[in-house]
Amino acid sequence: MLLPTGGGGMNSTMDDMNLIHQAQRHHLVVREIGEEIDLEIGPGDDDPSFSNNTLINVPPQESAGEEHDETKQMMIHQASGVNQDLLKTQPVKKKKKVVKRWREEWADTYKWAYVDVKDGTARIFCSVCREYGRKHRRNPYGNEGSRNMQMSALEEHNNSLLHKEALRLQMASKDKIVVDKPIYVKALMSKTAGSIIEAALKRDPHELEFIQSVQEAVHALERVISKNSSYVSTMERLLEPERTIIFRVPWVDDRGETHVNRGFRVHFNQTLGPCRGGLRFHPSMNLSIAKFLSFGQTLKNALSPYRLGGSSGGSDFDPKGKSDSEVMRFCQSFMNELYRYLGPEKDLPSEEMGVGTREMGFLHGQYRRLAGHSQGSFTGPRVNWSGSSLRTEATGYGLVFFAQLMLADMNKELKGLRCAVSGSGKIAMHVLEKLIAYGAVPITVSDSKGYLVDEDGFDFLKISFLREIKTQQRSLRDYSKTYARSKYYDEAKPWSERCDVAFPCASQNEINQSDAINLVNSGCHILVEGSIMPCTAEAVDVLRKANVLVAPSMAAGVGGVVAGELELKECNLNWSPEDFESKLQEAMKQTYQRALKAATDFGYQKESPERCSRGYYLVQTC
Repeated sequence: MLLPTGGGGMNSTMDDMNLIHQAQRHHLVVREIGEEIDLEIGPGDDDPSFSNNTLINVPPQESAGEEHDETKQMMIHQASGVNQDLLKTQPVKKKKKVVKRWREEWADTYKWAYVDVKDGTARIFCSVCREYGRKHRRNPYGNEGSRNMQMSALEEHNNSLLHKEALRLQMASKDKIVVDKPIYVKALMSKTAGSIIEAALKRDPHELEFIQSVQEAVHALERVISKNSSYVSTMERLLEPERTIIFRVPWVDDRGETHVNRGFRVHFNQTLGPCRGGLRFHPSMNLSIAKFLSFGQTLKNALSPYRLGGSSGGSDFDPKGKSDSEVMRFCQSFMNELYRYLGPEKDLPSEEMGVGTREMGFLHGQYRRLAGHSQGSFTGPRVNWSGSSLRTEATGYGLVFFAQLMLADMNKELKGLRCAVSGSGKIAMHVLEKLIAYGAVPITVSDSKGYLVDEDGFDFLKISFLREIKTQQRSLRDYSKTYARSKYYDEAKPWSERCDVAFPCASQNEINQSDAINLVNSGCHILVEGSIMPCTAEAVDVLRKANVLVAPSMAAGVGGVVAGELELKECNLNWSPEDFESKLQEAMKQTYQRALKAATDFGYQKESPERCSRGYYLVQTC
């Protein structure tokens, strides 16, 4: 055996290899930040006992890997000829450039950190201590000179018991770990109104979506609450659901394997009458989303011409990619538990995300089988069922009617205006149809992977092609292969396209702060909410400061509630499309006028951008 002659060269090579290994451990991905950010970790910041395990193993970029390989070869080649003492005297600086752009499929995989803006600069914050960079210390008293006291957010979290437990659970379940981003709390002028939000935060600190919807309502009602303190106790009672039902849903797939999902139904408030609300089947469904949807539905139903309460629910079941037999078995199992809480005088569900004709048919069939009667009906798309002729179109058409009312108040019309629409489901497609009928130019639709823009605008023939693509479960990208003037953008949203009116119809919180800035810069003047709470709290602030008129979904989306009740109360009548549209337009007009009157009564000027958004909450207190 031959021994190497240069012992110092061997040690130097091993030290350099260790430096490379330590640098590779600091691989971070920045959420929603497309720009390059440098994270510097000086000498002595590493803990020798630091675990190499990370929550999710994200492979580095190929280019970065090639750089490490080339650097490693150069260092090994030069190590034998370099004096070890000389290497020790040179300062070692480890620098890792974060160049990867956050992608949607990674958004739910990191619990240890999140990105926020501090003093105008994007920073990576630790989810445990809410501090960033070198301010994140293990020692609360400082002591920056200690080798092990000052650590990066990633090192601190990976050394914590929380990380080790999360890693153990992840390896056991192979599920994604949801980001625990802190709740954005707006400042309130009134301490009385602030006490309502504080109580909600104390009771449900982890229900992000529900707290956000509570904040929107309290901010809109701040003037009312400040004038009458008795509304505080009323709001506290309103913000606690009357009934929350959580149950397991076992079902068997086509291979004979058993799966278990979780079902939800929240009866939020029945003061005005029986509950009405949607069912959502989506992997992200949880109790917080069920509560925020049912709270929003309660306010929406209160604005309608009918006396109705609000509810919502669903399951974390994903119907995508499932066979008809699998969906049927799941829906039957779901209804086996839920049917006892349903009925025309209790609660009737309607379609929502992931629930369409197929799912509603299976659910309604099992309900009739278990209940022994078919009094009332589930609202939603019909397959040879009696009901109104335009029930499925009601929500989408109502959004366009509402936009037309807002423009008419400004002595304008939809004709010729460029409209950006998100989503490609039932509501989005019906919005496109009615926009074309009014002479507008809808230019975008989107899905979970990106968005499609057609500079020539969609027409009825193109909408038929889009429906064919969605029915065949193909990507919207296929549209651009047929129409040369269109383009599909991966991992992007349509809010940077030049537009006059925006219709977000995809999901909650789809418009964040940067998206709102893009909307303002693209020339948007009116935003009509098709989905419930599509804007984050930060986005709402941006739109308000830019004087963008926002029509909340609780008012603009009331068309679906109106059609459902017309269908239920007069289910033996089949109106013509013209008659139905006339009834729908009249209901939307009544809602719009009531809201504006309430806003005026409470001192909101006609020119104020808050006149619309605040008025719809205020009308429910009058």
